[in-house]
This record gives sequence, structure tokens and C-alpha cells, in this order.
Amino acid sequence: MLSTALSNLDLGAKGLWFPIMISIALLVTLLLIPKRRINWVEIYIIFCIVGFATWFTDAFILRVFDLIDLGSPKKPGIGDIFSFTFIPSSLACIFLSFLDTKNKWKLVIFFTFISFAIELGMEYSGYMTVKGWFNFLSVLFYFFVFVFILPYNLKLIRRR
Repeated sequence: MLSTALSNLDLGAKGLWFPIMISIALLVTLLLIPKRRINWVEIYIIFCIVGFATWFTDAFILRVFDLIDLGSPKKPGIGDIFSFTFIPSSLACIFLSFLDTKNKWKLVIFFTFISFAIELGMEYSGYMTVKGWFNFLSVLFYFFVFVFILPYNLKLIRRR
């Protein structure tokens, strides 16, 4: 039973080190940065919302249309868990931790660039294979998320 569980984690996937290292670096950063504009409750809620949205997107868009493969295309593994749970959620919380009206556009451009660089790193490390997805769509998606979706979500959370 343990060997089945270990084989299902896809520990032999090419480039698996990349999402694990990025996830750890982002989580440590999130834990250590000063929380100036977002508190722990908001971090918890945003982390959960972004994690859910990422898994939902993977399940219903990326897999249905077969646009990308992470690790083994046949089974989700530990890299998928790190890639879909910790990377986007940590980036979102770090972004919102520093967001204010004075630096919004600098942060949007910086985090769009970082997100795209992580995506390219996943490709170049061999962990992610793109099949029918165009990189410029990723840049537009990241930009849209950082400009509209994340700030709006934070506003909704604060209305409680």
C-alpha cells in the first residue's frame, strides 16, 4: 500500500525539483515578509480561494481541453499539488501584502513577470509540457488577475 502511494506521487517526474523549490521559497517568503496591508485571516481566505480557483481551472479547463501536462500526464503527483496549491496562492498573498494605490502598477507588472517566469521555468525544467496553450495568453491572464481579481477579492473579504 505504501509503494502504491509513493508511485502515485510521481516522484520520478522530470523537473519535479522546480515546483517544489519555488513553492518552498514562496511559502517561506510569505511567512517572513511584514504583513503591512493584509492580515493572517485575509491571507488564510485568499490562500484558500486562490488554491480552489487554481485546482478548479486545472480540472475543468486545462485537463478538459488538454492544454498542458505537469509531470506525468496520466496521474497527478506531488508536483501538481505544489504547483496548483502553493505557488499561485503564495504569489497572490505576497502581492496583496504589498499592494497599495501608489505602487499598484509596478507590483502588477512585477508579479505578472514573476508568474510568467515561473511558468517558463516549469517548461524549461521539463516539468510542464504545453500543448495548445500560448504563452502570451498566460501573460494576459496573470495581468488580469493582478489588476482586477485579487484586489476585488480582498475588497469582498474586507466587507464582511
